Amino acid sequence: MSVFYRTIEEMIEMIPEPNRGVCVRILADNRILFQTVQGASHNHQAWPGGYFDHVQETMNIAIVLYETLHTLRPLHFTLADALLVNFFHDIEKPWKYEMGENGELYYREELKDKMAQRIFRTQKLHEYGIQLTEEQDNAIRYIEGEFDDYTNERRVMGPLAAFCHMCDVASARIWFDHPRAHHDPLHGAERMRDII
Repeated sequence: MSVFYRTIEEMIEMIPEPNRGVCVRILADNRILFQTVQGASHNHQAWPGGYFDHVQETMNIAIVLYETLHTLRPLHFTLADALLVNFFHDIEKPWKYEMGENGELYYREELKDKMAQRIFRTQKLHEYGIQLTEEQDNAIRYIEGEFDDYTNERRVMGPLAAFCHMCDVASARIWFDHPRAHHDPLHGAERMRDII
């Protein structure tokens, strides 16, 4: 199987309008911030620019997984749905952290808990006028899991959310240190800070 590692810009082009334009705008408005902040404080893509690398990585994983799974059994959501959700799944992160005097990242007090982060994410999507379907909204809400919303009486996390969860977990827990700083084995994969 031949895999081409795509840039965020290339994958945004695979998202239909009107959301493609919103993605282009939010990336343009916040590019420096996205390419500066870490993906997490410690657990994954924890380097300057790691946020951008993590989002790009989850989107690339989505392409590979979508093609593979859709070949086995039809998926009832589109690749564009998965790319949109993965692009926005951590949109609060660039604003969630602040740098301490010792160089460590800390949560901003107002974005410390998951509910506050969810509210911020929703406000940011509203601010930019992103238009989500019910399934996309469910996926962004539950991409990290169902947590307190779990029940054994019905499925909370929809299929798109479960798929995007797989992409996020692969990036954050399997390839937490990828793309590599130098010579990543996946052709075309490079850390953002190494190419700007």
